[in-house]
Amino acid sequence: MNRFAKYAALLALAAIAAPVMSAPQAQPDSQTADFSALDADFAKWMAEAHVLGLVWGVVKDGKLVHVKAMGVQTVEDKAPVTPDTAFRIASMTKAFTGYSILKLRDEGKLRLDDPVSKYVPDTRGWAKGITVNDLLHHTAGFVTDDPWGDRQQPLPEAEFTKMLKAGVPFSTTPGTRYEYSNFGFALLGRIVSNVSKQDYAKRVDATVLKPLGMASTRYEVRDVPPDKLAMGYRWENDTWSREPVMSHGAFGAMGGLVTTGTDYAKWIGYLLSAWPARDGAPQSAKTIRAMQYGGGILHSRRRPGKEGDNCRLSAIYGAGLVQANDCILGNVLFHGGGFPGYGSHMLLLPEAGVGVFALTNRTYAGPSAPVWDAATALLKAGFIAPRALASTPALDTGYAAARRIWKAGGVEGEGKYLAMNFAMDRSDANWRKHLIELSTKSGACDDSPAIIASSLLSGRFSWTCAGGVVEGNVLLAPTPTPQIQALGFQLIPKP
Repeated sequence: MNRFAKYAALLALAAIAAPVMSAPQAQPDSQTADFSALDADFAKWMAEAHVLGLVWGVVKDGKLVHVKAMGVQTVEDKAPVTPDTAFRIASMTKAFTGYSILKLRDEGKLRLDDPVSKYVPDTRGWAKGITVNDLLHHTAGFVTDDPWGDRQQPLPEAEFTKMLKAGVPFSTTPGTRYEYSNFGFALLGRIVSNVSKQDYAKRVDATVLKPLGMASTRYEVRDVPPDKLAMGYRWENDTWSREPVMSHGAFGAMGGLVTTGTDYAKWIGYLLSAWPARDGAPQSAKTIRAMQYGGGILHSRRRPGKEGDNCRLSAIYGAGLVQANDCILGNVLFHGGGFPGYGSHMLLLPEAGVGVFALTNRTYAGPSAPVWDAATALLKAGFIAPRALASTPALDTGYAAARRIWKAGGVEGEGKYLAMNFAMDRSDANWRKHLIELSTKSGACDDSPAIIASSLLSGRFSWTCAGGVVEGNVLLAPTPTPQIQALGFQLIPKP
């Protein structure tokens, strides 16, 4: 059987099993989306990338609204992948480590600007000037070490201690450049252990996994029931061969976590719960939001997926998550994972409350392209949209003044609601001239729609008029009582 026929046979088996693979945890969403087309895109990517097994999912407003398992866990017995199949997620583990460091910071047990040697005395001889922040944001001056770092996964803690005492060479001066380092995150794992006085894996289990009900997630791959584990394979010489199973060790903090699609969706939902920011939210929400910023160095990278040639990302590495402003999706947080035998990717659209992820069992088969393409398709289909902010009494007061100004054709008499700069920026006479010109062209308008808040002190509105649509915006000043510092009206004529 040639390689393509072999792969087709495996996919056919998965397709036969697919009806039984639906996860009961997935909840239908009120907005429909053509997930079947996206399932087909992932299946096509699997075939082209020679990926044996995959599970991908979409989380929206805390619910797993779609999950699809494809392919097989093992070549030998061809057991089909399910949403409860366990995959190693490689560097997507770093978000759990970054969160753990920030949580210790919030508990007052460490400072991010402290030297690493304060918490890991073994580094005193060589790590001068390197801070905890430098490790979090990959600015410690260590060399990029993906292939080497991955193979250090099972390194015993005692051997890691010897490595820390001996020191490592620098690639750049600490604090001057972004350079991705698995060694740096392994060192963060040691900090978590030393500061919390708990084993790193046990600390994450107690503070993250158990509270979120992630009972099938662990650091020791050998503890996964064999019938639940997607074995890791590499594609080489037109065939699959098993990668060695590496047990948990000192480098687990950089890439050792093993989880399922069903479990990982809970972590995605937890991260997304930090948005929108609101008064009275738990401290954990602030900790999560801190994972997207703080001390990193801006760098450019190619956008994954079909739109990659049209849009580069200006990205910053936060604390286990990469933050960027995408030309299509807007503000995004993401991270990939590559490991001998595994590849994974996750993408969050925090303002929309949506996350997309995929886990695979082929060496370095990062599914970033289909994940970003799926998010892009869902956005274009209207399934993904920024969540509306609630208006505030102050903004409603400003909007009411804007309505009166429009109807009166001038700003006279509204001085109580206008900031001191308002008359300086445009005179009353010019405001009257501008409003008369617009209202003459627009004709009668329906100004009943509520204002759409963009913040607690700003918003936009849209009125349907006889001659077109009036688009407007209100921006309040930082004054004790509501006062408009900027007001705009623009007519979009009928075609």
